[in-house]
Formats: sequence, structure tokens, C-alpha cells
Amino acid sequence: MNNKPPEQQPGSNSPFAGRNGQRMVLVLGIIVLLLFIIIVGQASPRQRGTPITLDRFADRIQQGDVTAITVRAGTDVFVDLRSGGRAYYYKERETNLFESLQAYGVTDEDLQRVEFNEEPGDNTTGFLFQLLIAVVPTLIIVWLLWRMMRSVRTGQDQAMSFGRSRARVVRDMERPQVTFSDVAGSEEAKQELQEVVEFLKEPEKFIRLGARIPKGVLMIGPPGTGKTLMARAVAGEAGVPFFSISGSEFVEMFVGVGASRVRDLFERAKAEAPAIVFVDEIDAVGRHRGAGLGGGHDEREQTLNQILVEMDGFETGTNVIIMAATNRPDILDPALMRPGRFDRKVIMDNPDVKGRLEILRVHAKGKPLAADVDLEAIAKITPGFSGADLENLINEAAILAARRNKKAIGMSEMQESMERVVMGPERKSRVISEKEKRVVAFHEAGHAILFHVLEHTFPVHKITIVSRGRAGGYVMPMPEEDNTLVSKEQFEDMICATMGGRAAEEIIFSQLTTGASHDLQQATQRARMMAMQFGMSETLGPRSYGGGGGSLFLGRELYETRDYSEAAAEEIDNEVKRILQTAYHRAKNILVENRDKLDMLATILIEHETLDRSQFEEIMQGKTPAGLGTSALAPTPSGD
Repeated sequence: MNNKPPEQQPGSNSPFAGRNGQRMVLVLGIIVLLLFIIIVGQASPRQRGTPITLDRFADRIQQGDVTAITVRAGTDVFVDLRSGGRAYYYKERETNLFESLQAYGVTDEDLQRVEFNEEPGDNTTGFLFQLLIAVVPTLIIVWLLWRMMRSVRTGQDQAMSFGRSRARVVRDMERPQVTFSDVAGSEEAKQELQEVVEFLKEPEKFIRLGARIPKGVLMIGPPGTGKTLMARAVAGEAGVPFFSISGSEFVEMFVGVGASRVRDLFERAKAEAPAIVFVDEIDAVGRHRGAGLGGGHDEREQTLNQILVEMDGFETGTNVIIMAATNRPDILDPALMRPGRFDRKVIMDNPDVKGRLEILRVHAKGKPLAADVDLEAIAKITPGFSGADLENLINEAAILAARRNKKAIGMSEMQESMERVVMGPERKSRVISEKEKRVVAFHEAGHAILFHVLEHTFPVHKITIVSRGRAGGYVMPMPEEDNTLVSKEQFEDMICATMGGRAAEEIIFSQLTTGASHDLQQATQRARMMAMQFGMSETLGPRSYGGGGGSLFLGRELYETRDYSEAAAEEIDNEVKRILQTAYHRAKNILVENRDKLDMLATILIEHETLDRSQFEEIMQGKTPAGLGTSALAPTPSGD
């Protein structure tokens, strides 16, 4: 099946096709005409003979060296010489040749010895030359005037089409060849949208039973979860025209243009029904009304009003499905979400382990994978990754394999690619002092030991003191299964483990560094969520604080109305402080109890820099990991 767009179809790839081709043909034509004029206007001197002056001409006649004189067209004089050569002399048409020669001493007797001929000239060349000189400039002027008139007409057409929709339509053989088999990790969404496909294919089956297919399907999910890809898959499965447009393309600086474009878009879709209209990022025009400063003449509100009218004004049997995508459903206008408009919501969330495995298999097609690559293991260590993240992971692994001149993508490239996506590239060239390296080693060892000891934390997948991104080192805990619910104990243990780096620095060096700044931000954010959002504080009670009555015009995150008093705000601050201090003291106590393991792990990190999960767990059990020397397990002095 040929999926080439019209401009790439066979027969249309000529270099002379399109506007650029027309300009090329015109330029080539002008060049050919100019060359013809030059060639015609200037005949070769070799065809005429050797030029001769009048005095030399007279001397040759007096010497008897001239046998014949031929005058052509009254101006060209050809002189045949006795030596066999030929000379050429040009005279003015009004000049008498014989009188001119006699003025240089040629007598009648000399002329009688010369044969004289007169031939009519071929004026075709001169006539064409003069005609071209007159016609070519005229043609150029006419062409310039035509271009000017065409530009004016194009400008008028653009002005008239200012309110037309800019939707990109793909139909028939051009429709996107993406099907549900190309979309993995969203089985529930596929089931919801399969009904839309069946309705577009066989609407009579639903109409016969009195069923009404949803007029609008709103796909909701975080960025990168495949909302746009799913819409293309629906169009590919149904085989109907697919109108695609972004929500921001409706809005212009002139009031009424967005509404005009909405009307034009829906008219085009109705004319080609059954069809799909897909509006990406609909929150650009679908925000709550009444939030702007323009009142009823706000362009965004006018556009939204027109969308609402068009969606609820479809005639029966129109067979047009409206699909839209957004990652901010909380700011959409309620009128847009009611039944009869977007009355079906399809949630596109980050995939689980099974979904991640299917997505990895889809993106791994056509890529040479080494025998040691275990996609299932990669799926288990990538919780929270979206479809776009997994695609980027496979692509980064392929780039790394090519950079290392490998013929296949190995597990090491997959592992490093995952870390690059999460933390950024390694900074092996970064030179740090031995003292700073020791601080980083104890900092990361403190994190790792707490993740290992605490009950409600995740196992340590990797620990390293090699700088990556902005981090001087990092501990990578990975959950063994996907969790949708987080308990209070998990929050407390995670905050405690996050404080482990700062606690280890204080225990070993009796000083604090800036290395724990990101840890403090994470811990404070989790503690505030416990106190304000999830009601996990006995002091504050089961209540949510904040999150209501925000100003839509200024933005929810920029400004938010507090629904609690100043006294409650002080209690929240005290409770967040209590949670953090409790977690910090708990972290210090655990690390003091495991001081021998802390020293041992930090020493091994200073020597080997990176440990995987199996090596780390063997060290925590007091064993010697494979590939590590026994000297590394000997405890060292604690330092300051």
C-alpha cells in the first residue's frame, strides 16, 4: 500500500513541478533567448572573411590581387583575392563603393580587371534579431505584471480564508497506518475505543438497537502516555478521514477567528462523514470560562462556546467522532465534560510492568538485541516510566551501542540508558579531591544502609559515587512491584532514608555540606504532603489543607487561596518540622547502630565506585562479593 503524500507520488517528483519548477523553466527560457540573440546578432568573422580597411582594399585592387567583388545586401562587401584568400569590408548602405575606391586612387582600368557581383541579402536574421529585441522585454514586463496581480489575488484569498480551519486531514490511502497493534500498555483504553471503531465501521448495528455512540472521547493522562498515538490508531483501524488540529491553532489575536475556524472544521468533517476530529491539547481553549479579563468578548471563550454548540448540535446519523487529549482535566470547563459532549473519558496512565514489557517489545522491533538482553528485567526496574520514556530508553541504548561500535544492543547499554533517562549522562571526567570523594561515599552509603534496613522502603538496585547529571553520586532504589497506594509507614521510612546522607556526614565528619540539599527538598515535600493532603498527622487530624479556590487567571500554582487560618498554618509548619526531625534522629540512630557496615560500604565505594544489587546485599551480609578483594572488607578508622 502506498502511503506517500500527494507531493511525493510518482510523476510529481520532477524538478520542474511546482512553483520552483515554473520559475526554473522561466529562467532557462530567458537564458536561451539571450544566447540566441547574441549568436544571431554576432556572426563569426571566419564565415565572412578577414576584415580589411578601405585603403588596403584599394591597394590590393591597384596591385591586381583582387579577382572579384561581391556586394551582399548593400553593406557586406566580400573580396576574393588572387592568392585564394577572402577579405571582408563593411560599407554604409548610402555610400558608393566605387567613388570611395576612386578617392584612394583606383582607376576605371583597375576596376575593369575585377569581376563585380551584387547579391540580395537574407534579412531574416536581422528581422528576428529586431523582433526579439522588441518582444522579449515586452514579455518580461507582462510576466511581472501577471505576478503582481497574482500576488494581490493570493493576498485577497488569504484574507478571505483567515477564518478557515487549519486542520490537517488524512484520508483514504493517506490515512495513518497505525493500528491498535502498534499501541501497547493500554488495554483498557483500547477496549473503550474499540466501540468507536465499530461505530465508524458499522453505525447501523448501533442505530438499529437504539444505541447512541458517545459524541466526544476525551483522553486524559500524563505527558508521554500515547494519547495522540492512540487517536491515530483509532483512525487507522476505522479507515476514515482523520482531521488533526491543536487547540492553540484556533486562537488568534482577532476576536471571532477561533469560532469561525471551529465552524469550518466541523463543516468539513460533516461533509466527509464518517470521520474523526482530533483536537490535541484541548485545554488551550477549553479552560473554565469567566477567568479572563475580556468579558464576553474574550477570544478564548468565544472559541469554546462555538465548540460547545457544534458538539451538541450534531444531527442524528452524522457519524463524526470528536476526540481530544489533555493532561490537565482539572482546568477544563464543566460544560465541556457533560454527557452529550465529551461524555466518555479514557484514562491513559503510565503502564504497569506488563504494559512496560509490551511497549519495550514494540519499540525493540527491528533493532538487533544481544542474547543477554532481558526486556522483562528492564520492565521491572522502570516503574513510573511512560511510553515515551521507554521509547527514549531503547533509542538511547541503540545510540550507546553505535558509539561503542557494537553490532547489537546489549544489556549493559540498556542499563546505562535507563540511568541516563533518570539521572542524566555520567560525568567521569569530573575530577574531585580524595576528601570530597570520601564524603560522597559515606553520604551514599548512609542512604543505601537505611534503604536496606528499613522495612517499608524499596530494595537498592544500584549504588555509585560516579557523578551523573547534577548528582555527585546516587542510590537507586527500585520497587519490586507497582504500588498504587502509599501508607503512612512508607512515607516515614522514605523520609528517613532520604535523610540518611546528611546523617552519615554528621556522624562521620561532624560537619554538614550542600550535598544534601536535594534530599532535604524531597523530604520536606513528602512531609508536607503527609500533613496537608493525606491527613497522616495526628495533630492536624483527618483533613486536607489547601487546594481550593485558586485564581484561574493567575494560574493554580502561581496563586492559590488558602482555606485555613494563620493558626492552622503555624500548626502545619510545626508538624512538618516534627516529621522531619523525627526522621532525621531515627536515621542517625540506625546508622550509629550499623557503624561497621557504614564504614565497610563507604570504603568499598571509594575503591570500586559502583556496586549492583547483588554485591551490595552480599556486603550487608558480611560476605565478599565476586570481583571484590578481601582487603576491601576490612573496616577502617571512622575519620574525624
